[in-house]
Amino acid sequence: MTTQNFDAGKNEVTFKSFGVDLAGDLYLPESFDKTKTYKAIVGASPFPQVKDQIPATYGPEMAARGFIYLGFDYLGMGSPPALPGEYKQSRYMFRLIENTWDAVSYLGTLPFVDEIYGLGVCQGGSIIASAAVTDHRIKKIAMVSGMMAADGFQWSDRDVVNQQIAASNASKQKMYETGEPDYVAPFGLNDEQSREDFVGSGVNPMAGESYDYYGRDGAKGPVAVPTYTNMHIGDQGMQSLISIGEAYADKIVQPSLTIYSSTAFTAPCSTQFVEKLTNDHEELAFDEFSHVDFYYKPEAVKASTDAVAKFFNR
Repeated sequence: MTTQNFDAGKNEVTFKSFGVDLAGDLYLPESFDKTKTYKAIVGASPFPQVKDQIPATYGPEMAARGFIYLGFDYLGMGSPPALPGEYKQSRYMFRLIENTWDAVSYLGTLPFVDEIYGLGVCQGGSIIASAAVTDHRIKKIAMVSGMMAADGFQWSDRDVVNQQIAASNASKQKMYETGEPDYVAPFGLNDEQSREDFVGSGVNPMAGESYDYYGRDGAKGPVAVPTYTNMHIGDQGMQSLISIGEAYADKIVQPSLTIYSSTAFTAPCSTQFVEKLTNDHEELAFDEFSHVDFYYKPEAVKASTDAVAKFFNR
């Protein structure tokens, strides 16, 4: 059991995963009383975010609604180190799932935690859905702008996919042979580009809204969040092209809520996932918000967190 003292608001914590201390922020309600119990949420962030991005937005919002919320940096991302012999910025799906299981275990050690829920945004939706398949300590799950049904989204152009795989394979070989990291910009956006340059490159149909969040001058880009970078380890595609949550959607037994933008390019990643569910499920679509709006735009965040709180309290 933990012996750390906790106060209302943001508390810096660590917990073990793969033998490494992962850095987390535990957000507690304003009226927090350690003698009472609360519903707790394990948060999962989009690729390739750190805890000072989505978790720093959703954590206070969910705490304001009476929940405990744990946001954290995955292994090798943000504050935690990479494993010996490996490199930073290596966000591999199978490890994200296990990091999430360990986050649930950590919450389970806190005497003031009652039920535990999962809340994932973008890739975090896939992480939460995947983790919940065999972790029934997670009692409900909610996914916002979720990338759960990623196969149709990622594999639609096999020529492009094969190019991505070839580049990832080459990077993997290069790192093995040189012993040095090989960093790339997986979405074509690096830490120095201007908005004009990135949007003008035409490589991303969501370029404008992506830059406004992730770009050098973005709301949560590398200048605003010093522990964040758009550069990522070059073999990422070897794991990110494998979608687990979608393949096991019909095995999920926990009640779930899917929130998404019906007008977003990524909408099928939610709708196709919902079609495969056999659990008690709710779906909420908005046409006035975009995919990235749910990351930080006040109106969109309020809409999603209100809906999640209502669902988790039901």
